[in-house]
Amino acid sequence: MKPDVFTTILVRDLNKLKAELNAYFNESSIWQVLPGTTNSAGNLALHLVGNLNHYIGHVLGKSGYQRQRDKEFSLKDVPRKEIILAIDYTADLVKRVMDELSEADLEQPFPEKYGDEIVLTGYFLVHLCSHAAYHIGQVNYHRRLLHYIPA
Repeated sequence: MKPDVFTTILVRDLNKLKAELNAYFNESSIWQVLPGTTNSAGNLALHLVGNLNHYIGHVLGKSGYQRQRDKEFSLKDVPRKEIILAIDYTADLVKRVMDELSEADLEQPFPEKYGDEIVLTGYFLVHLCSHAAYHIGQVNYHRRLLHYIPA
């Protein structure tokens, strides 16, 4: 598999995340935590931006990004516009870093352990794609529940 496959998927999904956030009727709803859930759409978006900036930007691209994972879940009321800008920056970062990877790089160990395991870079990129898709699905469901189920 070529690195551009991962770029295509991640950029597509980041664009989907932007579309989901822009589809909220009320910007403050992005920060609402629904009963039975633990995260708002805003926090999930911040988490995805932090996750990709860390693993692709910092680990693979040596960007110097310093992740503050706790803030991905504790920050509230970040303006939608700022989140969208962060998503755009992250999509550009993904493109730049992934452009530098070769097929041979995908067969090398990922520079950071995944849990307690050493995994190949290609395997870890599959994980990042599925992680993004999972959380974007949560954002989609969150938005539809807020918009279509009466309170």
